[in-house]
Amino acid sequence: MMTRALQLFEVDAQLRNVPAVAVRGEVDIAAVPALELALDGAIRESVGGFVLDLHEIRFMDCSGLRLILRARALLAREDRALAIVCTPGPIRRLFTETGIEDLLSLFASPEEATAAPLSTG
Repeated sequence: MMTRALQLFEVDAQLRNVPAVAVRGEVDIAAVPALELALDGAIRESVGGFVLDLHEIRFMDCSGLRLILRARALLAREDRALAIVCTPGPIRRLFTETGIEDLLSLFASPEEATAAPLSTG
């Protein structure tokens, strides 16, 4: 099952010299364990604001939403901000329809997210 998950998504750490994880592909219950390890490691090994780039995600289920909220909570414990790159489309609609859009700092592009002052306020 883990092999399947690794084939469905890819992760890059670092985005324009800002601590980040960029994810491509599909984020579902099969992919979340491996993605959670990558995200936790990237958060632990960095300081300051953090960017989660989802603009190349094709599909995400509720387990992906849980992972995002968990990452947000981990960062908040250290007064660190989470910026999420998410273009208009199905993934952003998922945030809106589940009522979590207002909890997240969403940006339309990696450039916007890395240029924004990442504060927790």
